[in-house]
Amino acid sequence: MAAEYPSKEEAMVVAAAEELMTKTMARYDPSHDAFHVQRVRKTALQLARTVSETLPEDKRPDLLVVELAALLHDVLDKKYVSAEEAADPYAFFRPFFEEAASQSGLDLVKDGRARLIARIVENVSWSTEKKLIAAGKIDDWYRSCVELHCVQDADRLDAIGAFGILRCAAYSAATNHALHTPKGDPAHESSAIQHFYDKLLHIKDRLKTEPGKKLADKRHKLMLDFLQAVEDEYDVQS
Repeated sequence: MAAEYPSKEEAMVVAAAEELMTKTMARYDPSHDAFHVQRVRKTALQLARTVSETLPEDKRPDLLVVELAALLHDVLDKKYVSAEEAADPYAFFRPFFEEAASQSGLDLVKDGRARLIARIVENVSWSTEKKLIAAGKIDDWYRSCVELHCVQDADRLDAIGAFGILRCAAYSAATNHALHTPKGDPAHESSAIQHFYDKLLHIKDRLKTEPGKKLADKRHKLMLDFLQAVEDEYDVQS
């Protein structure tokens, strides 16, 4: 029988990661804040637990890896930090894991999980996946790592549906992009509404886990309804 998660030592490392995340995300705008990360954490753990029900014990995702990767997934988001800062997530996070080990007694550097968590953080984003696909660099690890898939799906689920609509508007406001423009306007391609067509409507078909795909159906429909409502309101006839 597997030990109950989290153990006292695991909880200490998680609390330290949460503290690091909260301090970091306070510098970012509301589309990528600590509340977003907490939703991703919650969803990623739920996906991992649901996926585990269908897998043999030796194939089940490591819940500590999932939770820590979810908590840290946006700390080095390239929209907010330099390319140099984001270039080596393992080097960036290793001092954190070493300090956490000294406080908790759980050495994730020694057991290799710190490197796995950093690798997930490095590969979680939609833009990174697009680049890997374009370069033909999707490898066996990327295709098979269940912990990566749980965090990816959780992050992408928060980009669609009701929260996705809110976050899209928030990021557009933070970057001073139009929410909606007439087609043909020079600002149209960078507007919030165009982002739905460029990315958000494609997310449902790129999810990896079965429970994630089920959650996406309702959220995808909500976006379609929202976009139709926007067009209906814009095209109102006097």
